[in-house]
Amino acid sequence: MTLSLEPCLLLGPGPSPISQKVLDAISQPTLGHLDYQFSTMMAEIIKLQQYIFQTKTAVSFPISGPGSAGMECCLFNMIEPGEKMIVCVNGVFGARMREISERVGARVVLLEQPFGEAVDLEELQKLLETHPDTRCIAAVHAETSTGVLSDIEAIARLAKKYGCYTIIDAVTSIGGVPFYMDDWGVDAVYTGSQKCLSVPPGLSPVAFSRRAIEKIKSRRQKVLSWFYDVNEVLRYWSNSHATSKRTYHHTAPVNALYGLYQGLLNLSEEGLECAWQRHLGCHLFLEEKLTELNLELIVPKAIRLPQINVVKVPEHINAQAVRERLRQDFSIEVGDGLGEYAGKVWRIGLMGEGARIEHARQLIEALTIIFKEGEFYVS
Repeated sequence: MTLSLEPCLLLGPGPSPISQKVLDAISQPTLGHLDYQFSTMMAEIIKLQQYIFQTKTAVSFPISGPGSAGMECCLFNMIEPGEKMIVCVNGVFGARMREISERVGARVVLLEQPFGEAVDLEELQKLLETHPDTRCIAAVHAETSTGVLSDIEAIARLAKKYGCYTIIDAVTSIGGVPFYMDDWGVDAVYTGSQKCLSVPPGLSPVAFSRRAIEKIKSRRQKVLSWFYDVNEVLRYWSNSHATSKRTYHHTAPVNALYGLYQGLLNLSEEGLECAWQRHLGCHLFLEEKLTELNLELIVPKAIRLPQINVVKVPEHINAQAVRERLRQDFSIEVGDGLGEYAGKVWRIGLMGEGARIEHARQLIEALTIIFKEGEFYVS
């Protein structure tokens, strides 16, 4: 007996649809994680990651684990116990950064905003003035739980002014909206394979500026996590493709990395600017069609994330029943709300391979049929 699953159009907050090229890459013969062919591909992944983060100088490699693993890697390496840091919380994943930072032993100062708002730059500056001993600022670029985009360029500018490092969650933003690590002066950043990169979940590309690497190498205490210690991992993810210069750290997920390589290559061949425009164009199309169905995007346009469209569910509609009907009868997945948004919104993801006009049109046609039937109205 073999596994057989029904296909589904993934238009939720992740994972995103996977291209056939990526699926074909994953199915290639498994090699040893120190094989010379695999090492050559590792060197190419490093270069491709530098491209997607828009950096020429940062140290970049993929973490074996999902986006939250990248989060732990960056926070565990960049923060020493007792150091003060500001964590910007405007959704579920900002709250997760706070949780991990506290576990690391940081003295966390919270900058907290309500769901649906971007990081308040004026309030951040006030906190920096009040806490001059702040060492790091952590923030989410694209908050997946709320569909909000924060101004990382301005946050990094403030960090530089007050002598801080920046740790940025770009899980949902890389490949979907502009991100310039070098130009903005970001110190540590991580993303996830399953969002706009359109690679199956399980890998988290990270990047550290040279300044960040210097901080990590000059730590007073060892990194609390052995597995995510950049000093150790870099002995395996060296820039050289020669196997003799790589030191065993862990058994890398070989076939998953084939998929990451192909996904990064797909994005490179399309070009980042073209990918950003494609995501925006799909969002604008969806926005127009949702308006025709009397559905409202709740995030203000100035801070709206194109690839996560957060739709307010009208009070007379059973949100869960509509999602179940979409999945069962139309093979389309959209996401529920998280946190205080649970049951109140749909999160429609147009990410990576999912950011296609035909996919947005398919969803709109399905919703039109469902609403005409009227059986999902709450009495």
